[in-house]
This record gives sequence, C-alpha cells and structure tokens, in this order.
Amino acid sequence: AGGSASDADVQAFVDRVAQIIRSQAAGILGNLALCGPLVLAVQWAAVGVLGVPLVGDKPAHYVLHSVTLLGPTALFAAFTGVLLFASSLIAGWAENWFVFHRLDSAIAWNPRIVARLGAARALRWATWWRGNVSGVAANVSLGLMLGLVPALLSFVGLPLDVRHVTLATGQLAAALGALGWGLLAEADFWWCVAGIAVTGVLNVGVSFWLAFKVALRSRGVRVSDRSRITRAIRQRLLQQPLSFLRPPPN
Repeated sequence: AGGSASDADVQAFVDRVAQIIRSQAAGILGNLALCGPLVLAVQWAAVGVLGVPLVGDKPAHYVLHSVTLLGPTALFAAFTGVLLFASSLIAGWAENWFVFHRLDSAIAWNPRIVARLGAARALRWATWWRGNVSGVAANVSLGLMLGLVPALLSFVGLPLDVRHVTLATGQLAAALGALGWGLLAEADFWWCVAGIAVTGVLNVGVSFWLAFKVALRSRGVRVSDRSRITRAIRQRLLQQPLSFLRPPPN
C-alpha cells in the first residue's frame, strides 16, 4: 500500500486471478461430470427396482420450467453467488475463531478426549479439524442458506430462489431420467442447458467479484491501483477469455 503497483505486478495479479478462476471452473466441471451421470443412474436403478423413477413426470416438467434460461434463472444465479460469498466469509470466520482459541490443542490434549480416543487418535482428530474446519463451515452454512434464505425472504415479499449449478444439473438429469431420451430433441431441454451454463458463470463470477473487492479493501490497496487491476482484468477477459478456462501454452 506504500506505492503504486508496477505494470508487471498488475499483470502478475491478473495471472493469479485467472489461475483461481480456472481452478474454480475445473472444480465445477468435475462436480457436473459426476452429478449428472450419478443422478441418471439412480433414476434408472429406481425404474429397474421399483418400476417408476424417483422423480416423476410432474416434477420433471417443473424442472424444465424453473431451470430454463428464459425465466429468472440469471437473477437467481447471481443471488446464489452472493450466498456462496457469504458462506466463504463464514468459513474464514470459523477458521480464524478455531485458530485464535487454539481448539486444535484443546482437542489434542483434552483429558476426556485423550482417555476415550487415545493420544495418537486425539492428535489426528485435532489435525483433521484444523485442516477441514473452514470446509465444514462453508458447506454447512451454504446448505442452510440455500434452504432457508429463500423461505425467509418470501415472508417479507421477496420471491428470490436459488440456482446452484450443481443442483440444477442434478435436477435436469433427473428430468431426463423421468421423461426419456426424447427430451434431448426438445428445445426446452437445451434452454435448461443454457440456463445451467449461465448459472455456473454467475455463481462463480458474483462470488469471486465480491471476494475480490473485499480482498482489495482489506489489504489496503490504493484506489488508483484498484482501478488499474479492474481494467487489466476486464482487458484480459475481452482479449483472452479462454485464459480463464485453460492454462496458457508452455
């Protein structure tokens, strides 16, 4: 914060941003590659065992109506990005609280825990919590917010829903398992695929942008440098959009 960043520093920061987004995109694609086929397999298994899919025709048609890009999917996906950002704040707070209160040492040396688990297992348990407390806090808080926040907002007249890319993919896969392969020939299905693509971009984009703004402020980056960094990211996005999805050639 003592002086203006050089052009090389700004470009290095943009490279780091691109790396983070690439890792996020790879994680999302991995989730989708597992979620879709798994839900389809469960639907087919239910048909084979029970004679009917777990998700029937009526819920399947509702999915086609709700996930489509022709509806408010983009707005709901951006709102979900805010919830993702909020869960990351909760995760950071939980990890800081855990470390500040030295709970890993408290777990490892607590007489009752040591007596029940043994010293070695208590130490492993403490180490596991030290390494995973933020992930547990993020996932639990996100699950609660995805389920509760839309219901609570409806009480005050805000009809906001959530659109999470992985959940939407599972819903569409369930609809495909219920309605059959003929659904692939219908435009409604592909509008839902487009909706899922936009959902993924907005989930990651909104949550990352909010985290990015908070990080710049928390580190005391000069206002002029913030503008330079923002312009550099925008320029990279316009000139080299694929650099945010795949690594540059060696």
